Amino acid sequence: MSTVPKPRATVPRRKTASATLSVTSDASTKVKARPSDKLNPKTIDPGLRETKHPYTFVSKEGFKELLLAEGARDKTIPLLPKLIPALKAALAHTEADVFDRGLTALVQVSAVVGPFLNDHLKQLLTSLSKRLMDKKFKDQVTSALQKLEQYGGKETLGLIKSKIPIYCSICS
Repeated sequence: MSTVPKPRATVPRRKTASATLSVTSDASTKVKARPSDKLNPKTIDPGLRETKHPYTFVSKEGFKELLLAEGARDKTIPLLPKLIPALKAALAHTEADVFDRGLTALVQVSAVVGPFLNDHLKQLLTSLSKRLMDKKFKDQVTSALQKLEQYGGKETLGLIKSKIPIYCSICS
């Protein structure tokens, strides 16, 4: 009777120490990136919707600092398609503090990118329209819409009016 060898289970191999060492030694010779060098939507999304202190403070201040960094406009414009869902989620959140942070972040982004936000604005205006009907947020949302119009130019007014017909322009 002959025995047939059993197939061996394959185990993924780990990186050897020499491979890891070569990667880290190459990385140490390069200039280390600062946090402001990258705007990371994966960090921003849960950060804007954070509800516990001190994370709320860190997300709010961190977002502001990233947008104030040198070259923020050029770095933010390509990231707009990834930032919009995060802003939309914050603006649609049920908690007032999260909505407030989302609204503040939207105005900050608009100030940095200007009319480049217009292509994405319709996605956000629905949430703003709903909050505009709430007396608690009416002044805050109106002020934000005026700033969006100011930073976005003439085209922004048409976009706002298409979703929020009761909006009164700051230019008229």
